[in-house]
Amino acid sequence: MRATLALVALTVTSMVALSFVVPLALLLGSQARTAATDAAQRRAAAVAPLLALAAGDTGESEVDQAAEVRAAVRGADFADRLCVHLPTGELIGSPHAPAVLLDRAIQRREAVGADAAGGWDYLQPVLLDRGRVAVVEEFVPQAELSRGVATGRAVLALLVLGLVLGSVLVADRLGARMVRASRGLSSAANALGAGDLEIRVTPAGPRELHEAGAAFNAMADRITRLMAAERELIADLSHRLRTPLTALRLAGEQIGPVRGADRLAAAVHQIESEVDSIIVAARAPQGGSPSTPRSASPFDPWPLPPSGAAGEPVCEVAEATRRRVGFWSVLAAQQGRDCRFSATDEPTPVPVSQDDLAAVVDALVGNVFRHTPQGTGFAVGVQRTAQSVVLVVEDAGAGIADPHGAPARAMGVGGSTGLGLDIARRTAASTRGHLSVLRSELGGARIQVVFGLAEPPRRGLGAPWRHRRRRPAETLLRGRS
Repeated sequence: MRATLALVALTVTSMVALSFVVPLALLLGSQARTAATDAAQRRAAAVAPLLALAAGDTGESEVDQAAEVRAAVRGADFADRLCVHLPTGELIGSPHAPAVLLDRAIQRREAVGADAAGGWDYLQPVLLDRGRVAVVEEFVPQAELSRGVATGRAVLALLVLGLVLGSVLVADRLGARMVRASRGLSSAANALGAGDLEIRVTPAGPRELHEAGAAFNAMADRITRLMAAERELIADLSHRLRTPLTALRLAGEQIGPVRGADRLAAAVHQIESEVDSIIVAARAPQGGSPSTPRSASPFDPWPLPPSGAAGEPVCEVAEATRRRVGFWSVLAAQQGRDCRFSATDEPTPVPVSQDDLAAVVDALVGNVFRHTPQGTGFAVGVQRTAQSVVLVVEDAGAGIADPHGAPARAMGVGGSTGLGLDIARRTAASTRGHLSVLRSELGGARIQVVFGLAEPPRRGLGAPWRHRRRRPAETLLRGRS
């Protein structure tokens, strides 16, 4: 590209420069010749009055008159170029004009200029007394006709050369800038195609290439977000399989020592292991190991609409949680766990779907079943504040060793994938809420998920959705051994 731009600049600049320089060079020669001939005509015209005075009726002889003209010619400037043809045929100076040109000037009595050997000759006739005609001849050498032309043309040639070289240099610099920008964009595109999702370019070059670089970065960011969202979706869907697997495993444990129970337990354990492997592989950073912590990123996957967005799904947290706790209470009874549920009677609308909220409850309660021994009780509660709905899941187990670091943990340790807390955290964040890990009064962990309230529907002229505060209802489910 650089060579092409330089060649284009060279061609265009040369054509433009030549279209101006050639006429200027010709005009320069013409001007120099015109100046030299004009000077010769003026010198010849200055000698004509001397001839008229010398040939006047002064009483002098022709010999004396010729002597006076000879002295005047010798004293004139450029005497070596001046020649006077007297009517007597005498020549004063060095003649250069051919006889034909001289006869023409005498016969027609008009000034004549013509090229001669070695230069240009000018004949100026002078009318004397008694009809006699003298001719003043001024010769201009060829060097005088072209004086300064070579220097002027050399200056023009240098000017043209400078313009051409300057234009080529500027075109080369511009081409180099374009080439660097296009090469960087091409290299980044190849790297992105090879799987390097972290590659970005610094937009540079002309406006079009700058826009192309910015568009490439936006495309790479979009691809990164889409792939991260896809991996998170796979992990979330895999995590949701744990709920029926847990129920299946517990049901198998309740069967007792019957034929095929061992194979069923082994199959369930293998499926759970495969699900864990899928979650770990899906949430592993691109090009990293599964144990690499997930750093906060401005391109966090699963961007959900903020609270109050038009057309958002709305879910009643109390009702949805009640249904999921009812499911887990059966399993809790089989393992001898105390399952306590309490919920406010106030409306608890949050801008999430039923499935997402069920996934949050299942993930948190499922963690209690997986990471606490049988017989460990737990409690689930839903509370309402002025601006939020709070979902609390707490247990009487050993608790979490690092409560402050648990919400930010990407991959769990000790057999945990850490995805349950991350699902709850991201769902809460989509409503401008948050997740906290605290110490429970029951002795174990207290997971507190705060959801932002959904915008109430407008009625009439925009009156807000009003509700009546009631006392919370509490349900206590005692497990049976």
